[in-house]
Amino acid sequence: MMRLLKYSYLLVALALLASCEDPVKPDDEPKAPTEMTLSADELIFTTPAAAMLPLTVKAPARPKVEIPTDAKGWLTLTDGTFKDYSITFYLNASQNTTYEDRSATVTVSSEGVPSVTVKVTQAAAEKPSTPDTPSAQARSIDEFFGLGWNMGNHFDAYYNGSWAGAKEGYPDEEVWGNAKATQATFTGVRNLGFSSVRIPVSWLNTIGPAPDYKIDETWLNRVYEVVQFAHNAGLNVILNMHHDENHGSSNSYEWQDIRTAVNNSAVNEAIKAKIKGAWTNIANRFADCGEWLMMEGFNEINDGQWGWSSDYRSHPERQNAILDQWNQVFVDAVRATGGNNATRWLGVPSYCANPEFAKNMAIPNDPAGKLAVSVHFYDPSDYTIGDAQYTDWGHTGQAGKKASGGDEDHVRDVFGMLYNNFVAKGIPVYIGEYGCSMRAQSNARAWKFYLYYMEYVTKAAKTYHLPCFLWDNGAGGDGKEKHGYINHGTGQPIGNSSAVLSVLKKAWFTEAEGYTLETVYNSAPKV
Repeated sequence: MMRLLKYSYLLVALALLASCEDPVKPDDEPKAPTEMTLSADELIFTTPAAAMLPLTVKAPARPKVEIPTDAKGWLTLTDGTFKDYSITFYLNASQNTTYEDRSATVTVSSEGVPSVTVKVTQAAAEKPSTPDTPSAQARSIDEFFGLGWNMGNHFDAYYNGSWAGAKEGYPDEEVWGNAKATQATFTGVRNLGFSSVRIPVSWLNTIGPAPDYKIDETWLNRVYEVVQFAHNAGLNVILNMHHDENHGSSNSYEWQDIRTAVNNSAVNEAIKAKIKGAWTNIANRFADCGEWLMMEGFNEINDGQWGWSSDYRSHPERQNAILDQWNQVFVDAVRATGGNNATRWLGVPSYCANPEFAKNMAIPNDPAGKLAVSVHFYDPSDYTIGDAQYTDWGHTGQAGKKASGGDEDHVRDVFGMLYNNFVAKGIPVYIGEYGCSMRAQSNARAWKFYLYYMEYVTKAAKTYHLPCFLWDNGAGGDGKEKHGYINHGTGQPIGNSSAVLSVLKKAWFTEAEGYTLETVYNSAPKV
């Protein structure tokens, strides 16, 4: 019996020992392929947006992908890991801003086997189409303003303490270097082809104390006189409240302080009372002006960070809500004065007058139903109002010679958004300011791109039914902040501005079938 048990134990032990040994495996090492195979023989980027697509290659040795030289500007390669005779690359296409599909033939090679090619194609940007005919309401503003001119750095100019003996916080039309406006100013503007003028005005310390907020009569009457000059010349007019906004300074006369108002209801109520009082005074003084005069509540209200502060980025609704209140106070104050003011057009700005922030604004209640949204356009700002180191703009411009972002596709996207969100719904929008610092005509390359930018943006504004007002601060020459086109005292062109003004008139007023936003795009400088 003992032998039998020992024998049984031995069998069990042998069985357990056998179960612990590795089983016999077949040879599972991958074998080198005898040819190269690809996961696709064609890669298609179906939209013009920047994107990446994978390409898996099996080959006997690590393969090499070669992008043709003429495609390296828009097509790049992300490498992968070669393992078990297989590797996955990624082909990256940048955004296609042209109106044509683009393609490249990419070559994949590996040692010992024939090379293989892959066709890579990316869809074109969508060609701009003329928007549907806007409502009669929106169309009336389009026709009312047409191509406009800003008399900038004029009535919006003021003493900021750097002039001995001057009254700090008081506006003066000559203090920033422009001559006094005359009837000739506006006759000249009209003769140069403009349909309307925006007259920015700073009120600041000309506004008296509560509760009347009476405005200095000398200043108010001078503004009234110049508005009449514009009307006499046959121009429609926008009159606004321009540099009263506080962009983070400690100056008490810059009283529209949204940064403080958003966190202090008492400050907000005080500001609203002053808005009501000041605009009541202005509206009463201009009550006899006909429908040719529009009043615009504010200019570029913001907290000093131009929409990029952490507070605004994380909670845009807070400051937008305050500006919505101020816009409503402005509308109510003007309408309450009656007469022509009960029915004239009024302009209300978005936060910073930034078109991309307009989506966040609430349109005030208006018994007359005659409100238009005011925005400004200086994109890309590094090109238009920077130090003018960039010579190029648009899809034919070269990297390094042009500012990043803001090419033609951006213009179409922004203007298309304004059209769809407002104009198509019967709410007019106008571009109260736009332009670009002057380039030297002696720099042929920079001059061509400069004229192209001005033409394309103006034609895009016309295409999307957005009346636009050229910013003109009277500063002649070229370089940063040089936006001088017309002498503010004589109404005559400054320097090389006649060529620019001709381009603007062509872009806005030419209705020929063969002249469209697309044809302007196709005429971009070739360098």
